[in-house]
Amino acid sequence: MARISLTPRRSPLFRLTEWYSRRVYGKVLDPARALAHNPRVLWSDLRFEQSVAKWKHLDADLKALAEMASAASIGCSWCMDFGHWVSRERGMDVRKLHDVPVWRESDAYTALERDVMEYAEAMTANPPEVEDEQAARLLATLGEAAFVELTAIVAVENLRSRMNSALGLTSQGFKDHCEIPARGAVPGSASV
Repeated sequence: MARISLTPRRSPLFRLTEWYSRRVYGKVLDPARALAHNPRVLWSDLRFEQSVAKWKHLDADLKALAEMASAASIGCSWCMDFGHWVSRERGMDVRKLHDVPVWRESDAYTALERDVMEYAEAMTANPPEVEDEQAARLLATLGEAAFVELTAIVAVENLRSRMNSALGLTSQGFKDHCEIPARGAVPGSASV
């Protein structure tokens, strides 16, 4: 249960955020509801997330796996729920999304994807446990721009996941939308 009310004062900024959130996601995001108790924090977060969304040097699937591995390490069910839905909507392999919490035991991932998730977990540890050879391997494979973006996106996900977890935000049911059969799907087939 959330540690803060999810019914903030309906300021003009929050009303605009509600409208946009419903339009894009079908519902108002709980982190926005929580942050709206401090309009400057909400405004800063919205601007920051718009900027982060423009980062394009790292492959989108690698970015999603890094974010979800970090969120799983922290235990943020809200971030796992939302990350699964966003990535599924984008067309990412469902098995890869599902297996993130147990990626070491899964055969769904490439060597690079495993390196990315291991790096995300190492960065998320407290204190960070990133090793030189691990960073060098990713740097050689991804290049400098994508490696910097990977590092930054893991740090951003740590901010999101730690804030959401500390505020007591839990999954909001986004993943459930993935499990509704798509229009034209064969009855009985999974569309996750």
